[in-house]
Amino acid sequence: MRLHSLHLQAFGPFAGRHTIDFDALTTDGLFLLHGDTGAGKSTLFAAICFALYGYPPRERNARLRSDHAPADLLTEVTLEATIAGKRLQIRRVPAQRKPHFRRPGEFVDHKPETDLKQWTEDEHGHGRWEGISSSHKEAGKEIEALLGLNRQQFCQVVLLPQNDFTKFLRADASERRVLLGTLFGTRRFGRIEEFLAERKIATAIRRDEARADVMRLAERIQQAASDELAPATGAPRPDDPATLTGQARSWAAALHQQAITLQQAATAATDSARQLLDDRRTTEQQTRDLHRLQQTHHTTTLELAHLDERTDHYIQLGERHDRACTAKQLQTVLDDAHTADRNHSRTLAAETNARVVLPVQHASQDAHGLAEAAQEVRGNIGAAQALLPDEAALQQLTDQLTALSKERTGLADTITDAQDWLDGLPQLRETLTTRLQAARTAQEASRELTVTLSTVTTQCEAAARRDHMLIQVAAADKALTKATGILNQAAAAYIDIRQRRTDGIVAELAGRLKDGESCPVCGSATHPAPATPQPGQPTAADEQAAEAAHAAAEQKEKQASQHLSNLQREAAEARGQAGGDTPLADLTAQRTELTDRLRQALDQAADTGPAEEELTRLQQQQSDHEHTRNTAQQRLGALDATYDSLHTQRETLNQRLTTALDQHPTLADRITHLSQLAERLETTAECTTAVARTTADLSTATQRAEQAAHEAGFASPAEATSALLPDDDLTQISKELTRWREQRLVLAARMDQPDLKNAAAQPPAGLEHAVAELEKATTAHSQATSAQTQATARVTALAALGTQLDTFTKTLEPLEAAYRTVDHLHGLISGSSPSNQLRMQLESYVLAARLEDVVDAANTRLTRMSHHRFTLVHSDERAARGAKSGLGLKVLDAWSGHQRHTDTLSGGESFYVSLSLALGLADIVTAEAGGQALDTLFIDEGFGTLDDDTLHQVLDVLDSLRDHDRTVGVISHIAEMRRRITQRLHVRKSPVGSTLVHATEAAE
Repeated sequence: MRLHSLHLQAFGPFAGRHTIDFDALTTDGLFLLHGDTGAGKSTLFAAICFALYGYPPRERNARLRSDHAPADLLTEVTLEATIAGKRLQIRRVPAQRKPHFRRPGEFVDHKPETDLKQWTEDEHGHGRWEGISSSHKEAGKEIEALLGLNRQQFCQVVLLPQNDFTKFLRADASERRVLLGTLFGTRRFGRIEEFLAERKIATAIRRDEARADVMRLAERIQQAASDELAPATGAPRPDDPATLTGQARSWAAALHQQAITLQQAATAATDSARQLLDDRRTTEQQTRDLHRLQQTHHTTTLELAHLDERTDHYIQLGERHDRACTAKQLQTVLDDAHTADRNHSRTLAAETNARVVLPVQHASQDAHGLAEAAQEVRGNIGAAQALLPDEAALQQLTDQLTALSKERTGLADTITDAQDWLDGLPQLRETLTTRLQAARTAQEASRELTVTLSTVTTQCEAAARRDHMLIQVAAADKALTKATGILNQAAAAYIDIRQRRTDGIVAELAGRLKDGESCPVCGSATHPAPATPQPGQPTAADEQAAEAAHAAAEQKEKQASQHLSNLQREAAEARGQAGGDTPLADLTAQRTELTDRLRQALDQAADTGPAEEELTRLQQQQSDHEHTRNTAQQRLGALDATYDSLHTQRETLNQRLTTALDQHPTLADRITHLSQLAERLETTAECTTAVARTTADLSTATQRAEQAAHEAGFASPAEATSALLPDDDLTQISKELTRWREQRLVLAARMDQPDLKNAAAQPPAGLEHAVAELEKATTAHSQATSAQTQATARVTALAALGTQLDTFTKTLEPLEAAYRTVDHLHGLISGSSPSNQLRMQLESYVLAARLEDVVDAANTRLTRMSHHRFTLVHSDERAARGAKSGLGLKVLDAWSGHQRHTDTLSGGESFYVSLSLALGLADIVTAEAGGQALDTLFIDEGFGTLDDDTLHQVLDVLDSLRDHDRTVGVISHIAEMRRRITQRLHVRKSPVGSTLVHATEAAE
């Protein structure tokens, strides 16, 4: 990666627009960023990290927007760099607040923006920027893929933030593995381990499934064998995998052989039971046939005796049948006599019933008198029907008069209501006019109150912020006073310790002298009178601790001062918006009063429209009521004249109809009464005539029936009638006589059969004994057959299951071997196998070789920086408590001859050891074919921990990088570095924001 330019605006302490030309700044391969504390030197590195990854090196409490920038200037970072051979332009805008476009004083949220472009050239050499992506995620993934580093790894290898410089040096094996694996592209070795792990799991699953199949099949074989077979030895056990293959097949074969032996015994037992069953069936059939013939002879004898006992009954039944046939020949004459009797009784009853409902004057009249009375009544009916039109006219006149009376009453009520409303009209008009005037006045007042309330509301909000900020200002002032006191104490302590250590530096150097070694001051190998340290003499660690405490206290004091300044500025802005120091309670009370007045005014102003509409409706209602009253008066006069004329006509018709009604409600009732009377008279006359006719018919039919009965041998017609039977009864009697005769003939013929006579002569058959013997033989045969079937099924099942078991065990055997192989390989590669004595993973093993190259490259510079004292050593010794090994680092101290842990180095030692390691890492990664070229390195602070000689050595090493086309940017306050490094970027701070100055000459 090589940077070309960085443009930033309103970013961090930089309030305006600034551009850094890295092509010019890195011409010597080494450039310096220097300036006052808090000027924004580290912010430039943060801008580079933000442009690449969308986040600064540290996300926590990261504030990207400048507090000094104008409100209309957006915070923005644009970086041009060549990454993996591609020249890219990356522009990022973070989320922030910006002024509203149309409403001054208001702010809106500005969404984050990302724009990734690539410089491309056509065939004519003309170049242009071509957009790649405007998505945050897509651009981040593209840049991360090109760099081969995520943000955390970038900050460990390329961009070394302040206080994080030694992180890679002191990282554990797992952290180094992730970073080195990404840089050197050794993920494929990790994928081999993952492949073997997955293969191990898959093989274990298949092996366990095969084991489960064998165990399930063994359980089925055990179930098929049942308890009848003797238990065979060597049954498969899930806790002993060795029993699941060859031993399992032997066990199954032994059970199958036992089953075959039991099957042969069951077959012989079945043959014996079948022969016995055939004998018992023959005996039972012969006994059953004899029993059946004996039962038939006995039953026939009983049935024949029963028929002989009913002979008298069937003789009487035959005589009854003959009399019924004779009577049936007289049925026509008898039926005529019965019909004539029924007709005479019916007409006589009808005449009696008809005379009961007649008036008394007509009850005893004969047929002729009743007919004349009926004709007279019919005449009266005609006279009444002639008056029906007059009755209808009378009803019509009555209905019309009722309707007119109802309409007259309604018109009178309408006239009264209309006049009452018109009398109250002046009062209604005056009320509405007053209401409309009040609503218009309230409408004007609400406009003025709205403006006033908006102003007071703004002042209330500002006063609340003012009061809150004043509380925070007081607290911040106390915090600043406390931080200043702590800073003064830390400064005094640091100066005191430094002065005391300087005074006793001779004793400190004397403590390092050894007999036979040269003194670093005078060069002598003898040390006759070395200085002795004073009691309480501070060490270098004490001085470093005091310096760190002073720097921390200084940072906290600066933060407290900046925080107080920000709070005071915000409090002043809030005071100006609040209109001064007016108490919040007074402003709140004023706002409440204005709100109530505005609500009342708006409620009253809302009545303007309704009042105007009601006045308009009142005018229309006045016209409607006047028209209704006048129209009703005209109509009422016309109805009065019509009512008088109709009333006179109704009285004349009423007098004419009163006589004709004869006390009936209507003429229809009168006509109905006369019609019913005429019908009764006519019906009674007809009934009297019918009685005379049926009396003569009855006498003739009776004489004919008596004569026919005497001739047929019956004493009277009644006796002949009693002898009659229905046709169904005659048919049933005839069938019953025939059936009786036929049954006697059949039973007599059966008794003459020879087999029945022979069976009756023999002793009774023992059927129950024969049936019992047959059942015993049948049961024995069924049990034998069932046993044979079960034995055969068991042999078949065990044979089939044995075949399956042979297949399953042959499937399991290669899986067991495959699992043992893959488990062994996985254990070796993952470092978990006892055979891997170093407990080193394959990827770690490969990276260990790369790390050794990195250490060798780092030592070429570390030897110079440390005056040949320190050498980095790659350690592959086993880690404690089973942790993975292979990527450890130690430092060989030439002065003591012992290897030291990296966390035992002092601050300055850790700095230049880490710098050497970072430079060596960049060299090896660049040289690797599969790695990304890391030709740019940024170092944020740390040079202040070096003494003068070490600083010169470090700068000499950094100067040598320009020979290898490498670029290193450093941040430092050290004056010596400004004299040594010609390409410098000076960051200056001011109350209105920081600025940048590019210097190309060494400082005096």
